[in-house]
Amino acid sequence: MNREMEVEVRISEALVLESEVKVMDGFKRGPDYVEVTCGCTSKKYGDAMATLRVYANGKFLISCDCSPGCREERFTPYEFEKHSRREGRRKWPSNLWVLMKDKKVPLWRTPLLKYYKHKANGASGSMRRIFHRDEFIKCSKCKKQRRFRLRTKEECRIYHEALLKKRWKCADGPYFKITCMDDEERASRKNRRGCPRLASCQGCTSCVCLGCLKCRFLDCNCRTCMDFMQNATP
Repeated sequence: MNREMEVEVRISEALVLESEVKVMDGFKRGPDYVEVTCGCTSKKYGDAMATLRVYANGKFLISCDCSPGCREERFTPYEFEKHSRREGRRKWPSNLWVLMKDKKVPLWRTPLLKYYKHKANGASGSMRRIFHRDEFIKCSKCKKQRRFRLRTKEECRIYHEALLKKRWKCADGPYFKITCMDDEERASRKNRRGCPRLASCQGCTSCVCLGCLKCRFLDCNCRTCMDFMQNATP
């Protein structure tokens, strides 16, 4: 067993030994993680229930169970807070809670939060999320390039499926009405792809994503998604 694995095992064991963790609702121990029931409360929509999985390497992943029809899984804490439609300032350590003896306890007041690591959760700084810049696909009929926004998981899926089509056409665009007769965007407009750092950015670590749980999909059988899911940790 190498040094990194030994450290993760010790952290995992420490999590289980925490008496406060054991009394949390939904407590479950895995080989390198623990699970507890968590939630986030919206004044308008009420409690959104979920399962928080804390990995030994410091990664936090949340599986949502807010309604029978909810298919979202593996949220980051920041994404789950937004998904639950929590109003006010985005501060998930305070807004997310676990149940301890039938009482809602903010995550920051539990021993779980001290195992959170920004690096393991793909962040540098406090709560930065991976940003996906706009992408373009060329119509196989008119040869014009059409813009795809990738701000949400749904938009990422639309772009991903369009990219897999060998002969994608303007008429196949599911969320925008456009035909081959419409003009292509000007070159100066194409340079602006939504980077939060610089409007005319040509690609940087802030706006280019090489694969994450927002743009890769468990139910997709393409090689890109399969390779990502097999190699992602955890």
